[in-house]
Parts: sequence; C-alpha cells; structure tokens
Amino acid sequence: MAANPERRYTLEEYLELDRTSEERLEFWDGEVFCMSGASEEHYEIEGNIFAFLKSRLREHGCRVFLGNVRVKVPSAPPYRYADVSALCGEAATFEDIGGADALVNPQLLVEVLSPSTENYDRVKKFTHYKSIPTLREYLLVEQQRPHVTRFFKQDDGLWVHTEVNDLEAVLTLASLGCELPLTEIYAGVSFDA
Repeated sequence: MAANPERRYTLEEYLELDRTSEERLEFWDGEVFCMSGASEEHYEIEGNIFAFLKSRLREHGCRVFLGNVRVKVPSAPPYRYADVSALCGEAATFEDIGGADALVNPQLLVEVLSPSTENYDRVKKFTHYKSIPTLREYLLVEQQRPHVTRFFKQDDGLWVHTEVNDLEAVLTLASLGCELPLTEIYAGVSFDA
C-alpha cells in the first residue's frame, strides 16, 4: 500500500506530491500511501452508492461527493480520502490546506473495503474519522459478499453499529434522512458462489 515505504516525507513534501499526482495519496506519520488501483467491483459499488444518494438527496439540498474529495480529519492531518462522503443541511464547507480544498463537515463517510485496506479502514481510519465534529455515520461496504457495517453516532456521543448481509435489506441513513437498499449498493456486482 505504501508508495515508497523506505522514504520519509515531510507534510510539505506530501502536500506538493498530492497536488501534482493523478492518484489519491494519503499521509500517515511520514509515509505516503497510494489509495488508487481498486477492483472493478470496488468502483461499481462506489459509483452505485454515489449515484443513488445523489439522485435521492439533490432535491433536499444535500451534497454527495466521490472519493477524489479530500476530507479534513482533525486528529490525522492534513486530510483523508473516503470513497463517498455526503452531508445535508448547512452548505458544504471547504478549507484550504496547503493549497488543496478539503471538506470539513461531512455527516456520512463510506469506505468500500479491499483486502489490502480493510483493517486500516476499520480501525485506524475510523478512529481518526471520529474526530470530525459533524460526522454521524460511517459505512464499511464489503465487495466479495453483500455485507455492510453501519456505525452511527448517537446524540450522547456513543457510536453504535449494526451489520446487514441480506441483499433484500435496506439501510436507514439517519444522518441524511434517507434509505439505501443493498440491491442498489450491489447493482451489477457478481459474487463468487
């Protein structure tokens, strides 16, 4: 996953590299990781979620973004890339971080899991995503089988999680006020027997 695991980068070097690269790169403690190069199923699922949410939420003043939008993460500067991000209510707010715009107020973040990034997305990335004050929901979507883990931040600040693994299931996204059927998430995706 590391672009160059033996070289240590300064934050300034990373910001310049990320601005000039055509790939999504993330910075962790001096290392730069390439977040591009996913499978066809990954892109299909990511696109399905984006298209479904965009079509359902547009008339409600909500915004949905694909994975090329930087998301400011206070506890893990400067920013991360989620596969899909969304918000409703107040207008999307962006902050200039080293010459790059980063979304500061997502309510929903989605990661499509890959074998090489699953542990990172489930543990480290989610731990840091929790430092985003506006974040209310986090979805982890598997691509080898119909399975979605949904984390939701309650009003008391506690995160609860549910898991669904039935293609007939429908996720209620409380942060966006809509439902997301698994049939929409996995439209066009084939699973091994």
